[in-house]
Amino acid sequence: MNKLDLSLYLVTDKSDDVEKFLKTIEEAIQGGVSVVQIREKTADTLDFYNLALKVKEITTRYNVPLIINDRVDVALAIDADGVHVGQSDMPCDVTRKLVGDDKIVGVSAATIEEAQKAERDGADYIGTGAVFPTSTKDDAPSITKKELKEVVDSIDIPVVAIGGITLDNASELTNTGIAGLSVVSAIMSSDNPKESSKKLLKIFNS
Repeated sequence: MNKLDLSLYLVTDKSDDVEKFLKTIEEAIQGGVSVVQIREKTADTLDFYNLALKVKEITTRYNVPLIINDRVDVALAIDADGVHVGQSDMPCDVTRKLVGDDKIVGVSAATIEEAQKAERDGADYIGTGAVFPTSTKDDAPSITKKELKEVVDSIDIPVVAIGGITLDNASELTNTGIAGLSVVSAIMSSDNPKESSKKLLKIFNS
């Protein structure tokens, strides 16, 4: 597996307008998004599968990794690049066995203990947050900038910060050692996803 570029990690939110959803993802990639994760917590399996296939057409065209949230079956069915699991999803070590060594496995971890366990169990990267209050995930535990840095320092695999990251607050995460910003609304709800992606990437790289 090539080195994973996690600098701007887009997590999608549910969309009733599929064409707009796909257009947003494509424009975000054109603006610099380096990884796309599809998150569909309420979709039926067939709907999720069909949507994921459409997104995969776009990510393949731009050579951007596609990660499926939670659903190992969907990830395998569409031959996605990887899967991301949370603390209440399929355990990381089991996920790794199911998808094999060639796929990317990411794990949500809010503490040093969770992060270290994920690394031991075969995770390629960690998603840590919520670093700011977020409306897209009500049950997300919140962590301080200091705690985020402690998680980063406790493991050898990269950490992506997630939760409520916007153009206004992204600069607060500099000097934490994170490998990237994971965003939902800042791009998915933007009137100009390409421009928003460019600006977020510029902030992260400054």
